[in-house]
Amino acid sequence: MSAETPPDTESRIAGLRAAVDQGTIRAVQRMVNTLHPAEIADLLESLPPAKRELVWELVDRDLEGEVLVELNDEVRAALISDMDAEELVAATEGLEVDDLADLLADLPEAVTIRALRSMDHQDRERLNLVRGFAEDSAGGLMNTDTVAVRPDVSLEVVQRYLRMRGELPDKTDTLFVVDRHDKYLGTLSLIRLLTAAPDLTVGEAMEADVPHIEPATTAHDVAQLFQDRDLVSAAVVGVEGRLLGRITIDDVVDVIREEADHSVLSMGGLGEEEDLFSGVTRSARRRSIWLGVNLVTAVLAAYVVGLFQDTIEKVVALAVLMPVVASMGGIAGTQTVTLMIRGLALGQVQKSNARWLLLKELAVGALNGLVIATVVGLGTVLVLRTWTIAAIIFAALLINLLSAAAVGVLIPLTLKRLRIDPALAGGVVLTTVTDVVGFAALLGLGALFLT
Repeated sequence: MSAETPPDTESRIAGLRAAVDQGTIRAVQRMVNTLHPAEIADLLESLPPAKRELVWELVDRDLEGEVLVELNDEVRAALISDMDAEELVAATEGLEVDDLADLLADLPEAVTIRALRSMDHQDRERLNLVRGFAEDSAGGLMNTDTVAVRPDVSLEVVQRYLRMRGELPDKTDTLFVVDRHDKYLGTLSLIRLLTAAPDLTVGEAMEADVPHIEPATTAHDVAQLFQDRDLVSAAVVGVEGRLLGRITIDDVVDVIREEADHSVLSMGGLGEEEDLFSGVTRSARRRSIWLGVNLVTAVLAAYVVGLFQDTIEKVVALAVLMPVVASMGGIAGTQTVTLMIRGLALGQVQKSNARWLLLKELAVGALNGLVIATVVGLGTVLVLRTWTIAAIIFAALLINLLSAAAVGVLIPLTLKRLRIDPALAGGVVLTTVTDVVGFAALLGLGALFLT
């Protein structure tokens, strides 16, 4: 997925959009192919389908593969569906192994077979190694293009070797130290290689305590490790300690961005790969599922209100106060749910501290509930001139804010245990509970004391 662009790039892309709107094809082609592939992806994702296809036709064939890798899944699939087999095979050439593995997953099987046949044996083995792991695991993220050295050679020998090699893989900041069986031993930073005495051996100059990653580690845990240890790259080590590849910070930034998109969009029942400019029918169909779920929960809340229809008819003021109770409970619960989801994502919320968090949120809910309920209760007295309704709204607000605090903690924990994404389902369940509890408390107390 394409990354966020700096302000100067945004202005260039804005200029490109204006050129597309004006139909100046030659200017667009010249401007497009001066952009980085990620910037071209940003431009394509910000255009309606017809203009997107026009700009895609102007992209240099040598850049197509790198641009496809940067696009979100839905936009990528739409462009791939209009490309012929020859063009798709050509787009796979020259890509890094981890990027190629991601792209091949979206290509037709016949094109994938042709692309594999066009590769040499070593590259094909590396690619098959990466494809053997889940896409959202360390093995699926890793790049197998590494530089490894032995611990018994001198730094001077390593420097000569690198000069003979002529170039290093992109984003190389360290060399990996392995024994003759490719067993991972540690890392040798390029800074250490250049500044240490040339007669030192690699074993004397290397760092042996740098963390490595197992290929089955989830992408989320990889990102957490990079964040905690301030890593730029890390070795991926498989069975018997063998070096398989490396993960670099650019891959981790993509993971962090995708997780952030997922958290935000899931709250609205949307997928992070959804195309903003997709067709009306497709967008409506996707959103209708979540709207249907919300409709069911809204009907449940309406049913609770219907149970107290007689009470509402006798005391119309309760109908006026119902939105206040439901709204305050929903907002308070959303704050708690958001914090809990974030804590679960960062690994801060565990079974050992869940009870403490529940008690803390209940205390926060009680304190806020007392303050807000007092303000609303006094306002009710001033407007309606009745202490009875003021006391009822006071109690209903306090009950709903306490229930919102409890539910805000318990829902994410329960959904997590059931292996359901809390970000996706937590908001709907929360709203249902706070609406039902709020209405039941207000109208129930009203039926008890006012009728």
